[in-house]
Amino acid sequence: MSLKDTITADMKSALLGGRRFEGDVLRNIRAAILDAEVAAGKRETGLSDDEIVAVLLREAKKRKESIAIYTENGRTDLAEAEQAELHVIQPYLPQMFTEQEVASLVDEVLQTMSVQGPQDMGKVIGVVKQKAGAQADGALVAKVVKQRLMQ
Repeated sequence: MSLKDTITADMKSALLGGRRFEGDVLRNIRAAILDAEVAAGKRETGLSDDEIVAVLLREAKKRKESIAIYTENGRTDLAEAEQAELHVIQPYLPQMFTEQEVASLVDEVLQTMSVQGPQDMGKVIGVVKQKAGAQADGALVAKVVKQRLMQ
């Protein structure tokens, strides 16, 4: 079963089971997937699971940014709502690498590349993100690469 089918089935189950909030969040995720399909010209064929994971990561990132903004402005009620939505999305995301795992991957990439210094940071980040796929947070990768290149 594809990831999109799983999300659809879970949405139906949540709505039929009386879990309205969860169903609504999953409906919004399906809408985001549909938007991505239309934008990519893949409405008929659909997105691959990897492309759907990218949509889910983008949606999760939006929630995290909103949580930070709401918390910073003292709107804990809105932050809690965003946190609840994020909680519904997280089971569909891949297990993310820890900082240690990212550091190990960065070290491995640095050993295989001839890096001149901080000016090659973008190249290193690109290779690390390519190897890690959706399992590494871009900000964490950038932070670790910067630390390694500044040593």
